[in-house]
Order: sequence, then C-alpha cells, then structure tokens
Amino acid sequence: MPNFSLSDEIFERAAQQFPTPFHLYDEEGLRRRARRLNAAFAWCPDFREYFAVKALPNPAILRILKEEGCGLDCSSSTELTLAKACGFSGEEVILSANAMPPEEFTQARALGAFINLDDLSDIETLRTHGGIPECVCLRYNPGGNFSIGNTIMGNPGEAKYGFTPAQLKEGLGILKKHGVTAFGLHAFLSSNTTDAAYFPHLSEQLMTLGRDLAAEFGLRFAFADLSGGIGIPYRPEEKETDIEAVGEGVRKVYEKIFPEGGVGIKTELGRWMTGPIGWLVTHAVHEKKIYRDYIGVDASAVNLMRPAMYGAYHHITVCGKRDWPADHVYDVTGSLCENNDKFAWERPLPEIRLGDLLVIHDTGAHGSAMGYNYNGRLRGAEVLHTAEDGFRLIRRAETDADYFATLDVDPVYSTISPGR
Repeated sequence: MPNFSLSDEIFERAAQQFPTPFHLYDEEGLRRRARRLNAAFAWCPDFREYFAVKALPNPAILRILKEEGCGLDCSSSTELTLAKACGFSGEEVILSANAMPPEEFTQARALGAFINLDDLSDIETLRTHGGIPECVCLRYNPGGNFSIGNTIMGNPGEAKYGFTPAQLKEGLGILKKHGVTAFGLHAFLSSNTTDAAYFPHLSEQLMTLGRDLAAEFGLRFAFADLSGGIGIPYRPEEKETDIEAVGEGVRKVYEKIFPEGGVGIKTELGRWMTGPIGWLVTHAVHEKKIYRDYIGVDASAVNLMRPAMYGAYHHITVCGKRDWPADHVYDVTGSLCENNDKFAWERPLPEIRLGDLLVIHDTGAHGSAMGYNYNGRLRGAEVLHTAEDGFRLIRRAETDADYFATLDVDPVYSTISPGR
C-alpha cells in the first residue's frame, strides 16, 4: 500500500521550513530500498542496479545511490553530464539509445559507458561516433504480446523500441566483424507490474536467447539486462512487489540455464527505487462547491503530471487527519487552465479546510522530473529528509528569472524585471 513510513509531524516540520509545494524525499528509505535490492540479487557476483536517471535526476539522490553501489541508466546527453558530475564513469553507466543525436554516442564512449543499442542503424552511427567497444548491449523486442500464463503483461509489438529476433542476428553478425567479442541483451516488456513472476519470466527469455546466440556467433554472452518495469503499490488495496521473491525466481532460472555462472545481471529500476520514498507536499488554498466539491491546492500538474496525463492514482492524506473518517468527496485540483489538472477525482477524504496540509504519496519517480511550465507556473523545490532527521534543500524552487532566462535572445528580455 502507499508508503506511510514518515509521520505527519515530519511533513509539518518540513512545511514550516520550506514554502509549499515541494517534493520531499526520504534518505533512509532510499538506502533501505537499495540495500534490499542488492541483497535480493547477492547470489549473482556480477549484479548491479543501474538507476533510471529519468525517474529522479537529482545529484543528491544519485550520490546516495552511488554510495549504495548502484550505477546509472542514462538516455540523453544531459543525463550523461549529470552522471559524470556525480562521479559515475565506465561500467557504472549505461546509455540506452533511442532515436538519439549521434554525438551522444561519442559522449558516452568518452565516459566509458556501456552502450545499449536500439536499432540496426545505431551500429554504424556508433562506429563513426566514438567507435564500437568489445562488448555491446542490444535491446530486444520479441513483438506480439508479452504474457505470463494467461495474463498479458505488455504489448512489445506496439512499442518503438528494440531489435526484432531476425535483426538481432543480423546486428551481431555486423558487430562481430567490427571486433565485438561479447554482448548483452536488454528488454523492457512490462511497466509498473507488482507480479513477482515478471523478472524471472523475462530473464528466462533473455538468458535462453543470449545463450543460443552466443553459441551461434561464437561470442560471449556477458549479461542479461532486465531493465525496469517492477512496480509499486499506488493504491491502498495493492500489495508491494516481493523483491526477494523476484531475486529468488531469477536465481532459479539463472542456475538452470547457466549452471557454471559467468553471466552478469543488470537491472534499471526507477519507479521501484525512488517512487515510494517521495511525497508532494501542498496546502489547500481554495474551496469551491458547484456540481462537485473541489479543493484547490497550491501544487498543480506542473509539479506532478501523472494524474493529469493518464489518470494515474496517487494516494492523498491530510496531515493530522489520517484517522478521521473519509466522509467527504472531493476533486483535488491545481490552478492550470486545463480541466485535467487534478490529483484526484471524486476521492473520499476527511473534511478539508483551507490551510490544511495535504500529502500526495509515491511521487519519488516521474514526479518532479516530468515537470513543465504551462501557464507560466513554476516548479517547486525538492527537499531531502536526511538520515539525521533534518532537512536539506536539494533543488530550489524555480523563480521568474529562471522562466524568463531563455528569452535573453530577445530585446524584450531587458525590460522584464522578474519579481521573484
């Protein structure tokens, strides 16, 4: 169920120190999750988690993960720059290509990162932009539906990513001619699943395919990159992913296919790592009663886009009222000129009064990172709840000066006097 690991008192203290809205992240919670994942895969000597930077691209978070032995999964030049600035290099970094500018291959090769190719055409682009290393990873798309039993977990046939099975063989043939001696396979076939069978099922596909391709082409199968997709329980009735069962399930598959070992395992979890250790903290600032009852807050989709973008559920609690009956029904809204700028639709909640502090749960992944500036609204701060039970500002709130800064190419810029 949604994470209640922090007390209301912590959110209230933070809101006394920092203007709302802001995202609060819990350092101890993050470290516990990293250690739990590493323990679940400790049986594999060559295991590493590559945190998906896109989920929460904040240097303070990335440094904590580095201390816990994690690497980074990057998908842009900016993320590569951030990785380097935080001290990551070499095999601590994976670049996952996807219709990317060629110079980003050059940047990744200079960093010594693993390269995860998405398409046949990427091979020539990599050759002319940084060169082809001895070990390359290829992203696999099996097509059709990805199913476990009778349950469809995803639709890779509709996805823009990856090599078809035939293209994998063609690509490996080309790469071998360019001196590649080892390869990895990567796949992302399901999103936000809490089914512990997902990774074991995926690993069996990747490991079997990798073993067979290695034998066919005389190459070494270096690693299976299980990517991400492990989900979290956003709703109270949902169960948490049993990450220990996930690790044990992958171990059984691994030992069946590679009884002698020697093959690495990589994961690229974003949502599972940081989703539950983040909360959006916001005040109730407006109340409206028409055909529904509305509570307006000082946050908006600028701070958390997921509900507006695809109706995603995020649990909401009201500080000091966790034990109150949920006997009122509200739409909880932001101030954007879009009717989908809502955090909840017809949500049963305790009675909310102006000035109440609301906590929107599980915003540590794809929360602040997906922010934007529609209506000229400015993104809020990011705050770390430290292991010492203090608070540290790790990203300040945006100001008018930030919003107008890119207008310095226009003479009108000199007439703008940012007010905050």
